[in-house]
Amino acid sequence: MKKISFLSMCLFLYTIGFAQNINWLQRNGALKVVGGKILNSKNIEPQLRGVSLSWSVWQGKKYYNEDVVNWLQSDFNINLLRVSMAVQPDGGYLQNPVEQEELITKTIDAAIKKGLYVLIDWHDHNAHQHLNQSKNFFTKMAKKYSGKPNIIYEIFNEPEKIAWQTVKDYAIAVIKEIRKYDPKNIIVVGSSHWDQDVDLVAKDPIKGFDNIAYSFHFYASEPSHQELLMQRAEMAIASKLPIFVTEWGVGEANGDGKFDIDKTNRWFAWMEKNKLSSANWNLTDKNETTAILKPGAAAEGKWSMDTLTPAGLYIRTQLKNLNK
Repeated sequence: MKKISFLSMCLFLYTIGFAQNINWLQRNGALKVVGGKILNSKNIEPQLRGVSLSWSVWQGKKYYNEDVVNWLQSDFNINLLRVSMAVQPDGGYLQNPVEQEELITKTIDAAIKKGLYVLIDWHDHNAHQHLNQSKNFFTKMAKKYSGKPNIIYEIFNEPEKIAWQTVKDYAIAVIKEIRKYDPKNIIVVGSSHWDQDVDLVAKDPIKGFDNIAYSFHFYASEPSHQELLMQRAEMAIASKLPIFVTEWGVGEANGDGKFDIDKTNRWFAWMEKNKLSSANWNLTDKNETTAILKPGAAAEGKWSMDTLTPAGLYIRTQLKNLNK
């Protein structure tokens, strides 16, 4: 019985891995954009890897708390957390700005305390239609978090069928507001066509500001997100456009569909080759392919392996292997 117990314990420890509590801010310091690359304070590409919380309304809302942040840091080994504040949906920022700010800031503060980097995501497909609200929100965030190198501002999530010039004009207006209070932290600008047209952005990037990067999104199993999309991103990288993969998923663009492991591995290897920082979509217990948790997973973290979906098991394994 003692041998069986010992072997069982060894298997258990192998399965869960060992908790890590690395202070990633101390390791990397303030981030900056130089020569089309995101670098840390030692002029090395830090390649942040983490997860994105889901919309801050609906099912994903319950995971916006300190216990979850602590578990993601110690068990998943994340060094990046994306906080996706819902803007347009019922209950989102447009209707409940005070409630939404309180929800995300307590989560941001928890991540800062653990030495994680945080993407503050204005999760809006039509941000150009809500410019004043966006400027007001990011003014508050810049005032609150100026001097906190952990913070990265993501000012427009997935512009839909919107011309780059429209996105660019919006971005410049918001960047100007942020830079009044936070002159250094990285600002990530959305690219048109759901953050896919980075090749077009590379031909006409924003000028006159330091530490600006651009978001690129893909879903690894989506039929239209394969060779041609990867080539477009490579064209942008070759043009020295600093890219940040602020959202990617193992399934298809609707969040569901097939989890194609070969395609996912190919995309993951591509990010590693190009040393791109990324946040995986998404931490929720919704019954869909890209959800990291199975329905009913606890709101306080401490999830067992049988609570994780295939996507969750895959992401956890990758992060534990690479974030060391």
